[in-house]
Amino acid sequence: MREEILINVTPQETRVAVVENGVLQEVHIERGVSRGLVGNIYKGVVKRVMPGMQAAFIDLGLEKAAFLHVAEILPPRNNGEIDKDAPVPEITELLREGQSLVVQVIKDQIGSKGARLTTHLTIPSRYLVLMPTNQHIGVSQRIASEEERNRLREIVDTDTDGASRGFIIRTAAEGAEESALHRDAEFLKKLWAGIQADMEQVTAPGVIHEDLSLVLRTLRDVIEADVEKIRVDSRTTCHQILSFCDKFLPTMRERVEAYQGERPIFDLYNIEEEIERALERKVALKSGGYLIMDQTEAMTTIDVNTGAFVGHKTLEETIFKTNLEAASAVARQLRLRNLGGIIIVDFIDMLEDEHKRQVLRTLEKSLAQDHVKTQISEVSALGLVEMTRKRQRESLEHLLCEPCGICNGRGFIKTPVTVCYEIFREINRAARAYEAQKFLVLASQDVVDCLLDEEASNLAELEAFVERPVRLQAESLYSQDQFDVVLM
Repeated sequence: MREEILINVTPQETRVAVVENGVLQEVHIERGVSRGLVGNIYKGVVKRVMPGMQAAFIDLGLEKAAFLHVAEILPPRNNGEIDKDAPVPEITELLREGQSLVVQVIKDQIGSKGARLTTHLTIPSRYLVLMPTNQHIGVSQRIASEEERNRLREIVDTDTDGASRGFIIRTAAEGAEESALHRDAEFLKKLWAGIQADMEQVTAPGVIHEDLSLVLRTLRDVIEADVEKIRVDSRTTCHQILSFCDKFLPTMRERVEAYQGERPIFDLYNIEEEIERALERKVALKSGGYLIMDQTEAMTTIDVNTGAFVGHKTLEETIFKTNLEAASAVARQLRLRNLGGIIIVDFIDMLEDEHKRQVLRTLEKSLAQDHVKTQISEVSALGLVEMTRKRQRESLEHLLCEPCGICNGRGFIKTPVTVCYEIFREINRAARAYEAQKFLVLASQDVVDCLLDEEASNLAELEAFVERPVRLQAESLYSQDQFDVVLM
């Protein structure tokens, strides 16, 4: 697999595109006015404790209070050790209003919801994640070889120094040299010592430690050994990347390139067009089929349709081929749009169990390239596949768009005929309640046209019924479902 990372930097925002075999797979955007919070460590103040929810709202000094559940609070300790057998205490036993608390953001502010917090601090680097409050040494499940898992665990075990801290060994550590792992561990220890010192100095509410910028996070979390090229159109950012590579990714240094082409860097693989298509509801498949993707606050639903694809053999074979293509497309769209939470995929109903298994395997194989954790269920009796994808940051749609001011995010507005009938009812209501010589209707041009054309006879009948004339006036600033009836 040929993978490239394209980085576009402007004073207002930074955009990172992950391209595999010439096709855009992921796009990450970070704006200066709204940087992500995930990974940041704060000293917060308990604003409100809610026993009924076993949770608390924490003031971090941000626009919205953040949410902390009792399960994300460190368990009680016994002589310095975490007592795993102790029952989970009530939230009121752990927190009180006005108390200061060191917390870390695990999920960004999304929509109307504040950030999600934990007191289980973690500090990541290239190969390891330091857990300052946990002595456990864990290994990424993506490292399949038991021999390699044991080797890595033995190397990292020497870096705990008998202190009450632990490490998670990341997927990128597979095959890493012992010296590189030790360097990573030492870096994390020094970083944690600095954070501890800042904890004493920072006044609550305030930030103690900020995670890396988008570009450096990408290098730390996304870059794999098969990345062929990292192209960046900013010399300053290029120097930052090279400095980061010298410390953590020396083998990647020669693959970093300062892009100086005349065309914008995102035009190399039509990235701008792909981003525009990723904001559309309909996703076309090469066969002629298509997906319909609807993102709501509760979940994302994806409907698979054969569309213009009629196949060459049987109906079952046509449906099977469409579902296979859709499974790969769904995996790509989830990464590209950064969709998270509950996801329901409505594949076209298949009769053969083997076809269902192959479609599910294709979906799982396609999602194996995803850096975000996903869980997939079996195909249900209704032909639905339920899955979850870990959600940490806003989706691409929520980042780049906002709800329509006319339909308020519904995606629909009332037809001109519907608005005409509402106007008729309002005139009837006003005629009974008030004395007026005539009525003036203010509405959009489309509604006025409808009243003068399709509904002209009904308007005439209404005037005869209320025994008063009705005058119409088009208002260019009115939306289609907005109107006023003025008494004159």
